[in-house]
Amino acid sequence: MSKLSLTLLLALFSFTVAAQVKPTDSVKKLNEVTVKGYYNPQPLLRSVGTVSILDSNQIQNQSTSSLIGLINTAPGVRMEERSPGSYRLSLRGSLLRSPFGIRNIKIYIDDFPFTDAGGNSYLNSLDATAISAMEIYKGPQASIFGANTGGAVLITSPLANNNQVEVGLTAGSYGLFHQNANLSQVFKNYKFNIVQGYQQSDGYRENSALKRKYIQTSQQWDYLTKGQLKAFLLYSDLDYQTPGGLTVAQLAANPKAARPATPTLPGAVQQQAGIFNKTFFGGLSNSYSFTSNLKHVIALYTAHTDFKNPFITNYEKRTESTIGLRTFIEYAKTNKNLNYTLQGGLETASTKTNINNFGNTNGSPSTLLASDHLKANQSFTFLRLNFDIQQRLLVEVGSSLNFYGYNYQSYFPLALAEKEKTFKKQLMPKLAASYLVNRNFTVRASASKGYSPPTLAEVRSSDNVINTNLQAEAGWNYESGLRYQTTNKRIDIDATVFYFNLKDAIVRRLNTNDVEYFINAGGTKQLGTEFQVATWLIEPTAKGFINGLQLRSSYTYSHFRFDDFKNALQDYSGNKLSGVPTYTIVSSLLFNFDKGFYLFAQHNYTAAIPLNDANTVFAKPYHLADVKAGMRNLKIGKVAFDLSFGVNNLFNQSYSLGNDLNAANNRYFNAAARINYYTGLVLKL
Repeated sequence: MSKLSLTLLLALFSFTVAAQVKPTDSVKKLNEVTVKGYYNPQPLLRSVGTVSILDSNQIQNQSTSSLIGLINTAPGVRMEERSPGSYRLSLRGSLLRSPFGIRNIKIYIDDFPFTDAGGNSYLNSLDATAISAMEIYKGPQASIFGANTGGAVLITSPLANNNQVEVGLTAGSYGLFHQNANLSQVFKNYKFNIVQGYQQSDGYRENSALKRKYIQTSQQWDYLTKGQLKAFLLYSDLDYQTPGGLTVAQLAANPKAARPATPTLPGAVQQQAGIFNKTFFGGLSNSYSFTSNLKHVIALYTAHTDFKNPFITNYEKRTESTIGLRTFIEYAKTNKNLNYTLQGGLETASTKTNINNFGNTNGSPSTLLASDHLKANQSFTFLRLNFDIQQRLLVEVGSSLNFYGYNYQSYFPLALAEKEKTFKKQLMPKLAASYLVNRNFTVRASASKGYSPPTLAEVRSSDNVINTNLQAEAGWNYESGLRYQTTNKRIDIDATVFYFNLKDAIVRRLNTNDVEYFINAGGTKQLGTEFQVATWLIEPTAKGFINGLQLRSSYTYSHFRFDDFKNALQDYSGNKLSGVPTYTIVSSLLFNFDKGFYLFAQHNYTAAIPLNDANTVFAKPYHLADVKAGMRNLKIGKVAFDLSFGVNNLFNQSYSLGNDLNAANNRYFNAAARINYYTGLVLKL
């Protein structure tokens, strides 16, 4: 029997067992899962949208050195890492727009937008231990989160309600070393948290080393019973090398090799290809309740990034400065048969970018090739109404009016006066509802419009040309779903089907010298299904050798096709969307044993992935298995500690965790690490 068949049987078995487990009083202590949203908390069971929650319980079962294993457990989500630190992320979509980095997804940390006005999000700047929870909203969320067609990610920083100190150390294969510290203190109406991290590794391939220094603090002051002031600061110094893509022959000969030189171009090692990113981010927010019904929230934030990228063909230096604001007023009213909440607000941001490209001489900048200045301005106003009829029918009506434009000016090789590119105002409506059939079962449906203008990195890509012809992509998304949850919260089942019709899709192209540029494709038609189940097969409060056994399983099916897409003389209409596997299955088992021992095992099956728009090259399917075991909350005196040992890629698969789509000269593949090991220690005071 194949590994795929075993995985399918496991998923089927988990659903069958979940349907047969009977509720017992002994598990009533399981907590209600709540979707926080953006100041709009709801029980997950009644959520009107499709959202995946990654909480602290799931986070602690994963490796602390990367977010890949954690985020890929959510159905409809694909995160890649071409080399350590080089994140890419898509929500129900393709990575055609993202050669590296994260675009077309709005990311927030606590009260603050982490995505700049130019459309980029440096998620790889964060240390994994600086995240206490994540909410992933799939599908267009333009009604309250502004311009995007992919979705939104809300990150919660650790801010505990008790005093604690934690110090962690992790060491592993390929020179992995990760040290982190977490301090939380509470003083009456004031509390703060500080997270510090240092991580380095040599990487599996040549020229794939990583080093990151990180510090972050969250502060909260309840200065009045009606008022709360929050502050958030982070600084990240991230360096990672980029080995570059390989052809299938080069991959077979030596998967650890970096991109070799050719008769016309040097290789990645010679050019010392890599990324150097120093980012500062800071924000201050205030929440004030005028009455029990009326509240005002305002958040101010700023960011600065010093970015350097020695590449095969050039050396780019870039500085980015962002300033922004988000504010809204909320009015909430509770009646006997009707509860409603009205939010109206504004988010605005401006990002200035100075870009200079030089020749690259063995990793050092040489002759100036191009110099440009761009400024992106992105704003939207939003209005959202939620009303709950007899605590059964929950309806959300929302819309945003989006404004986007950028100014550009060239200094070299030709001096051009400043010009402005303004996009048409876009109204982004959303209508969603969920109905509580009974206390355990809900159905939901929604229709929403998504809109995403090109990012500054797409307008001015590595071809050093400011592409003012690049248009925004937009489309309508329709979805319906159901959720079942037992009264004792022991079983949770969620299923969704959606259809997204995207117009003027932005896709990346490369010329023969690996210089990138972007075009608008005709569009895409994206039909998909997402399913996930989580169940405690043995209740977490059970007594005995095994005092908890949880099974999670998620399934994603993506029937994504190009629609009326012609490039030069080629017609790709009807082809599979590049970079998207037809389906993925992720399953895990968590065993909690007596005296704090635990065992966690996770399996990810990913189907074949088309690597070019012509669908002539595919990445092979792979089975990725991870295992982690250890002991939690062991005490020596007043010191508690956790010990863990983990194995990644247990099946020793040869696969690529981040492919270069439509790669020049067939350099598609970036080999991921084979079987590797790590061990960790956490001390708690």
